[in-house]
Amino acid sequence: MRKLVVVTGGSKGIGRALVEKFSGEGYDVAVCARNLALLEELTATLEPAALHIFSADVSRKEEVEAFGDFVLALNRPVSVLVNNAGVFIPGKLLEEDEQNLRVQLDTNVWSAYYLTRKLISRVKAAGCAHIFNICSIASLAAYPHSGSYSVSKFALLGFSKSLREELKETGVKVTSVMPGATLTDSWAGTDLPDTRFIRAADVAEAVWAAFRLSPSAVMEEIVIRPQAGDL
Repeated sequence: MRKLVVVTGGSKGIGRALVEKFSGEGYDVAVCARNLALLEELTATLEPAALHIFSADVSRKEEVEAFGDFVLALNRPVSVLVNNAGVFIPGKLLEEDEQNLRVQLDTNVWSAYYLTRKLISRVKAAGCAHIFNICSIASLAAYPHSGSYSVSKFALLGFSKSLREELKETGVKVTSVMPGATLTDSWAGTDLPDTRFIRAADVAEAVWAAFRLSPSAVMEEIVIRPQAGDL
């Protein structure tokens, strides 16, 4: 039986690159996203890889729980859990609509919290399993016009660090991944050249490299920036 990887927000960007990488390495992948059509398209491109797709808006607790139940129904240990789903809404803390913070906390933090708690028994059952939380360089420093986003990503890094402490003795690894500007739909319409950005595939390769370490070592944090620096 092939090992199972779980990825949230896997229909495009970094999430899609992660699905492609792990499936290409021989893993089955359970993946959720809001857009079912994009997931079906992804499944077609990866045939005969085994993808288990599920439509879910992870800003809603009940839909995170439903995806968790979907994964549990596969009755498989979870070798890798990637809490990748996220949203970026630009704005200043003192000027933005207060819903900006609520939506970004729900999507970027609470989804990871709910799903990890839901699946942790299956993660532990896999033996030397790994949890990756896709944070951001905005987890490390606040950036202009990214007020609530930075708050949510600081919180996700805190969640990830706490999880690492709690799971040290279980054999489950926890890694916080902090990419800088990555060429995804968030930058659609930009006049900057592609070379100014990280490729989503680069993030997936970094995750894979961390996952491939021996059971006695863990890469706690991965920081990836564009070669020319932050945007």
